[in-house]
Amino acid sequence: MGLIQDYRAHTEERATSGIPPLPLTAAQARELIELLQAEPVQEHEYLLELFTEHISPGVDDAAFEKAAFLDRVVKGEVNCSVISPVEAVKILGTMLGGYNVKPLVDALSADEDVAGAAAEMLKKTLLVYESFDEVAKLASSNAFAKEVMQSWAEGEWFTSRPVIPEKMTLTVFKVPGETNTDDLSPASEAFTRSDIPLHALSMLGSKMDNPIDVIADLKKKGNPLAFVGDVVGTGSSRKSGINSVQWHIGDNIPAVPNKRTGGVVLGGIIAPIFFNTAEDSGALPIQADVNSMEMGDVIELYPYEGKIEKDGQVIAEFSLEPNTLGDEVRAGGRIPLIIGRNLTRQAREALGMGETDIFKKPEQPADSGKGYTLAQKMIGKACGLEGVRPGMYVEPKTLTVGSQDTTGAMTRDEIKELAALSFGADLVMQSFCHTAAYPKPSDVTLHQTLPYFIMSRGGVALRPGDGVIHTWLNRMVLPDTLGTGADSHTRFPIGISFPGGSGLVAFAGVTGTMPLNVPESVLVRFKGELQPGITLRDLVNAIPYKAIKEGLLTVEKKGKKNIFAGRILEIEGLPELKVEQAFELSDASAERSAAACTVRLDKEPVIEYLKSNIKLLGQMIDNGYGDPETLKRRIGKMEEWLANPSLMEPDADAEYAAVIEIDMSEVKEPILACPNDPDDVMTLSEILADEKRPKNIDEVFVGSCMTNIGHFRALGEVLKGQGQASARLWVVPPTKMDMKKLIEEGYYSIYGAAGARTEIPGCSLCMGNQARVADNAVVFSTSTRNFDNRMGKGAQVYLGSAELAAVSALLGRLPSKEEYQEVVKGKLAEGSEGIYQYLNFHEVSGEQLEVMVD
Repeated sequence: MGLIQDYRAHTEERATSGIPPLPLTAAQARELIELLQAEPVQEHEYLLELFTEHISPGVDDAAFEKAAFLDRVVKGEVNCSVISPVEAVKILGTMLGGYNVKPLVDALSADEDVAGAAAEMLKKTLLVYESFDEVAKLASSNAFAKEVMQSWAEGEWFTSRPVIPEKMTLTVFKVPGETNTDDLSPASEAFTRSDIPLHALSMLGSKMDNPIDVIADLKKKGNPLAFVGDVVGTGSSRKSGINSVQWHIGDNIPAVPNKRTGGVVLGGIIAPIFFNTAEDSGALPIQADVNSMEMGDVIELYPYEGKIEKDGQVIAEFSLEPNTLGDEVRAGGRIPLIIGRNLTRQAREALGMGETDIFKKPEQPADSGKGYTLAQKMIGKACGLEGVRPGMYVEPKTLTVGSQDTTGAMTRDEIKELAALSFGADLVMQSFCHTAAYPKPSDVTLHQTLPYFIMSRGGVALRPGDGVIHTWLNRMVLPDTLGTGADSHTRFPIGISFPGGSGLVAFAGVTGTMPLNVPESVLVRFKGELQPGITLRDLVNAIPYKAIKEGLLTVEKKGKKNIFAGRILEIEGLPELKVEQAFELSDASAERSAAACTVRLDKEPVIEYLKSNIKLLGQMIDNGYGDPETLKRRIGKMEEWLANPSLMEPDADAEYAAVIEIDMSEVKEPILACPNDPDDVMTLSEILADEKRPKNIDEVFVGSCMTNIGHFRALGEVLKGQGQASARLWVVPPTKMDMKKLIEEGYYSIYGAAGARTEIPGCSLCMGNQARVADNAVVFSTSTRNFDNRMGKGAQVYLGSAELAAVSALLGRLPSKEEYQEVVKGKLAEGSEGIYQYLNFHEVSGEQLEVMVD
């Protein structure tokens, strides 16, 4: 009885934190199955509860043991006094798909009671994949299989589920101001993200006092809670944010342990990525005026009438958007709806039936007759169309998919729930850049197990220490193609990417497609000449700076304006940029809350980039990276493009939501993002003149996906011969290839002389989940975002260029623009071509490349 005692002790231990026990492992499932076959079965009610409710579904290892045992019970190969063959079939039917499907299909040919039960279970099973053809074939001679096909065709899996009620009485749980995904899913607790109940305990811990207790008290009013905020879900694409919210306000899912669905999220603004992740998860996200809602208020939500009442008075009006949102919630999420609709369509085609009207059709905009933007053409290409219009619902081919380690365990679990044993996307890549430097025991386990999981399905797995996901994934992208990734900075400089949560990434990886409501585009056009000392990072910050000047962006969160939010940022006017440089621009579109980004480049830098990448991917194969067939396939497609290189261009009469022109000749000094908001941008002189802004710099971080090797050479040149830096300095290159080249060129000796702390390539302080700056430090960083407490408790963080970071590190303060220009002219003006030279792997020897990739 070891399992019973051990699991009860584990349950009691977790209960002290108010959370349920972990699901059973495969080994525990095998021990449980032995206990269920004993005679007599001791504590059979408890054992059955464990068996039915505490084993993860899909293609989890424990699910394999569960399905195999039930299959043997159905076939009479084993006896179990507490599970009859019919009951075994019913339990199989709760396992979503994967290992349970074949036993259910086989049971359609068993005796009438078992076959009837199997038919009822299959009618509600969506993840049948290749078994669909077997059921369709069997339907010609098997009445139960025919019933299943008819049920699929009529969408009974959908119509049997409850619709959204006409009126919902809710208690308000309000978080004023802006709530970002760091607040909902702290980076410092990233190692717990796949354990949803445990991770949810950390939600909002740095933003308010005792949030979990507040939630518990509000639930005593007897109503479901609505999560309410002025601005909700900005920042990263991590699904762990919505997982935490749903754990506190959602509903349990039968036979799916430690995961919840449903829940209402109300926001004055809901960040697009967070909104989509909520859709995927079965929540009901609504954008509405929340100014009249306060913590503890009881409100009445009327979804179909589009109004919210408090004390009998209408306090907000809204519309359900997209128009399919009601269907998504009813289906249990946008992803189950897509899978189910496709299953129904497939069944109707097999039975010779026409289209059905049980699902709401996505509203499609009228064709304006105008030309297409670059993004609209790229999305169109992925849909087999010339172009798409804003507002269209499409399911584009998703060629490249990225997964990183702090969400990788969740993506793995989502793939298991999708019952997938192979990937449908052309290339799926897994990185380990967020946890490599200072791994916790759970991280080490992930490093050891996740690569096999990814490669066994045809994906590509990097290794801890290889570096940042985006630098690697961008080297695998094909021009003018579409992709996604479970990191908000998955932004392709030579294509287009729509980042999403781990559920969407798993879906895209498994099916090779993704759902997309096409956003409008905002065009940013650069003109004029780049001025001395001005960097691309200054141009990155010039975008929000100009938008603020034009009234298109506000820093204040209440009633916030943001022309970029939820739109595609399209950038042109810098066609000769190297692709590595272009990524600085596309990467920062995440901080604009843009849905995606395109950068219009000439062919020459793209040709150079692909030639380099072909060599890198080839060396990866030689160095034992897998899956080799996937890498070979991608090399072939790159070579195919190089044989006839051409890039899409926007039409001259394309329409944009706004056009912002930035004259580079007017940008004459560095522009920084101020503590602690990437939208709060000011020139260096404006900051120095503002008494509220800190001037002394305690710590400087040069690293993150916003950097490339040129930035580290520039840092070294500024530091050379200057002795110890005045500020604590962190140096973290984005990839091991950058690191090895910088060591070879002698820059690491310069960093050491300056007293810098160097780490293995990865995300480091940018993520803030491992090493941290000192409490309340004033920091200058080259990283992507500077939300409160992200890099360190109470830290005040400026964001800007590596060049300005270097000068600030030496001085221990922000320099004047004159001091900055003097250093830049003296240290970086001469020899800039050598400083800002990028890694072209096709131009190094085979021996050098082997060492760099090893």
